Amino acid sequence: MLLEVQGINVHYGKIAALKGVSLEVDEGEIVTLIGANGAGKTTTLKTISGLRPLTSGAIRFKGQDISKVPGHKRVILGIGQSPEGRGIFPGMTVLENLMMGAYARKDDVSKQLEEVFELFPRLAERKSQFGGTMSGGEQQMLTIGRALMTNPSVLLLDEPSMGLAPLLIQQIFEIIQTINARGTTVLLVEQNAQQALSIAHRAYVLETGMVVKSAPAQELLHDPAVRAAYLGGDLGLH
Repeated sequence: MLLEVQGINVHYGKIAALKGVSLEVDEGEIVTLIGANGAGKTTTLKTISGLRPLTSGAIRFKGQDISKVPGHKRVILGIGQSPEGRGIFPGMTVLENLMMGAYARKDDVSKQLEEVFELFPRLAERKSQFGGTMSGGEQQMLTIGRALMTNPSVLLLDEPSMGLAPLLIQQIFEIIQTINARGTTVLLVEQNAQQALSIAHRAYVLETGMVVKSAPAQELLHDPAVRAAYLGGDLGLH
């Protein structure tokens, strides 16, 4: 198993944000976490990438317990993250933003850069443009591109479709499938449950910091209870 999250508990002060969350991501999969706002999806990703400390439980990556490994070392081990809200460097060019993703690497990154530009031709066209002057969709491409520059074994994607127009959302999801087809495992947090379940292999449903259901994504896509809770309103096709 590539990534194992084993009964993790995480607190913000005295508030329990995650209560015994367990999940697994196997090599080559796209696994998605769905749930309402505040369910603990982003906290789960931040804990896996080392940005939030565990209260208890364990995280194993490639068989190694990384529960106490600092975040920057997890990047070197092969965990890349594209954070919620993008978090690009607005005063840096596209190329400089991408190179920040590769800051910890000691090897030649030119092949990775070529692959990112192939996935996102818009970034290649605008490599000397400042990140802060780009559209929301372009910034999202830049964020994913920067995470890919770490050469991750698993890519953590947090709300990649947030704030994007429907046409761009479709494009981003197609790119996620291409990234996966090229050999990168993906753990996806996504408010747009319909889209996420459509491309994922498996899914976990989070409610108030707990996993309440896990199943093949297609099964959850057609589950009446999941459809009623997550595939209508804001979480569906809008």
